[in-house]
Amino acid sequence: MPLHGKRVIALVDEDVEDLELWVPVMRLREEGIDVVLTGKEKGKTYYGKHGVPVEAEASFNAVSAAEYDGILVPGGWAPDKLRRYPEVIDMVRHMDNHQKLIGQICHAGWVLVSADILTDKKVTSTPGIKDDMKNAGAVWYDEEVVVDGHLISSRRPPDIPAYCRALVQSLET
Repeated sequence: MPLHGKRVIALVDEDVEDLELWVPVMRLREEGIDVVLTGKEKGKTYYGKHGVPVEAEASFNAVSAAEYDGILVPGGWAPDKLRRYPEVIDMVRHMDNHQKLIGQICHAGWVLVSADILTDKKVTSTPGIKDDMKNAGAVWYDEEVVVDGHLISSRRPPDIPAYCRALVQSLET
């Protein structure tokens, strides 16, 4: 497996959009990538918007972003919670500062807004937060996936195939 040995953090919290978490996680794991489901509390079971459970394999304060090749921020209502944790903001900023993969889909852009990393970055998101993204300095596009260097963004569940292809391609380099 060409991507064996790569490691990615996948952020979890209550009301995550189930498809936006699980499909990319499964796709990256299919490539041999170690994807670690990471929440505020290790071992806690969080429930997605549609009731799918996800158990955190690690806690925010127990992971070191320096040991990972990227981070996935799923959408749903979870990003509004995730953006309030200083550890999450620190992880996202570390990935940005070191040009490591940051994958964000749908409402996940809120986390990047709070991390203050969007100035002059090309992105997409759910149209509902387009103004938030633009007000944070981003250049917003209404496309299924937008790649700007290490930052990969997508709009919503129907765009997940293109999003997953871009995530895998990013980690191949």
